Amino acid sequence: MISPLLRFTAGFALLGIALGAAPAEKMTTAVLVSRLSYSIDHLKTLRCTVKAQERIDGTYQQARTQMKIAYSPLRLYLRNQKGVEVLYVAGQNDNEAYVYPNSFPYVTVSLDPNGTLMRRNQHHSVFQAGFGTIADLLHGSAQRTDHSFERSFRYAGDTTVAGRPGYILRSDFPQFRYITYKPAKAETVAQIADKFGCGEYRILERNSLSHGATVPAGKAVQVPNSYGRRTIVCVDQATFLPTLVQVHDDKGLFEKFEFSDVVANQPIAPAEFQKGYKGYKI
Repeated sequence: MISPLLRFTAGFALLGIALGAAPAEKMTTAVLVSRLSYSIDHLKTLRCTVKAQERIDGTYQQARTQMKIAYSPLRLYLRNQKGVEVLYVAGQNDNEAYVYPNSFPYVTVSLDPNGTLMRRNQHHSVFQAGFGTIADLLHGSAQRTDHSFERSFRYAGDTTVAGRPGYILRSDFPQFRYITYKPAKAETVAQIADKFGCGEYRILERNSLSHGATVPAGKAVQVPNSYGRRTIVCVDQATFLPTLVQVHDDKGLFEKFEFSDVVANQPIAPAEFQKGYKGYKI
């Protein structure tokens, strides 16, 4: 015969396995976007490795970069597979980055992070290292009146990336296209890109412009009306930080970033953002 106490206990087990167990949170687009944005916006430090694939002048460039980033104030150290090192500390070195090219003449130089030399053969500046690009995709621009691209993101199910369970956030934006834009007053390419939320690179490429260029008032330029036709973001279920971002446009794959060895909000010693730190050539 089963005792009343055993029946009472078994009833609770059937309801929740254990007393006090909370039901799993149901994933929705709103929850996923909110938690992803919160996790990125509240980063204090970040260590990760990023494998990048970017379409440059019709061909794909690949890079693998180790990153250390601290926020508020911004400090970052990058080293890619070719041994090129970049060190930037806000407010130091006239706000220029130290760059060790790991090629002749093997000396460290100071460069403008938004200048042509540092932006060559890559879509983004060092200021977007880590998850900066993804934050821009989700938040859009304060200048934009049409936020249809940002609203196109949807929770699209679950996945596994490098053995870690994740969620899929996907945007399908078939109305992606280039449009003609004539600024009413002179605007930099960066200002135009911010207005359309499309990133600078394709404006530069399509209109044969250089980084830092200014478009005169009334001059027609071709500008994408959004960042991509199809965008996929994989989000780690434990950290709610991205593990993969893939963007397609009218020509196919535009860029892809894979994040691994992610360590967030763990202290990074100030010495690791100084020239001469052990193991650095800067």
